[in-house]
Amino acid sequence: MQGSMKNRRTLRPWWVVFSLFCLLFMAAPGQASEITPFVGSYKGSAEIVDADGTTTPRDMSVTITETKKGFNVSWTTTTYKPDGRIKEGRYSVDFVPSDRPNVYAAAMARNVFGHEVQLNPMKGEPYVWGRIEGNTLTVYSLFIDDHGGYEMQQFDRTLAEGGLNLSFSRFRNGTKSRSVETFLEKQ
Repeated sequence: MQGSMKNRRTLRPWWVVFSLFCLLFMAAPGQASEITPFVGSYKGSAEIVDADGTTTPRDMSVTITETKKGFNVSWTTTTYKPDGRIKEGRYSVDFVPSDRPNVYAAAMARNVFGHEVQLNPMKGEPYVWGRIEGNTLTVYSLFIDDHGGYEMQQFDRTLAEGGLNLSFSRFRNGTKSRSVETFLEKQ
């Protein structure tokens, strides 16, 4: 009987470590699962409205994927200029959980230690972060210009039947300079 008691005591610390590992392993996907409803590819078109009231047609697509450490948002915009030119922009940002619930830091660069870090807005690079609030994934981008002014962009992507409702706004020094609202159909 004493032999079996001794074995239980030796197994107990192992069991505690194993239990803690299981709890941590099961808790970790919780943050990544916040993005799960948004995962997919979406496409749509819209008329961009500038501050002066003029409009420009634009095609848009976005792909949202889960990554090992968080998620990625990649998007493309194709603008059709009145003179027939076509301008295409492609963007891709990885997001990782921050210390705050449902707030995600952009992992756009690596520091000297190989850790993913934010870009530096004081060097003209965008400062980007995201959040998930209810059924809306929001991505913010802050740019500081050479004169100390700023531009703030906000992309709200809200889950809707069959896709996402996209609401985009751009502000320069507190004044709205561009906006768009459209539906992006899930592909």
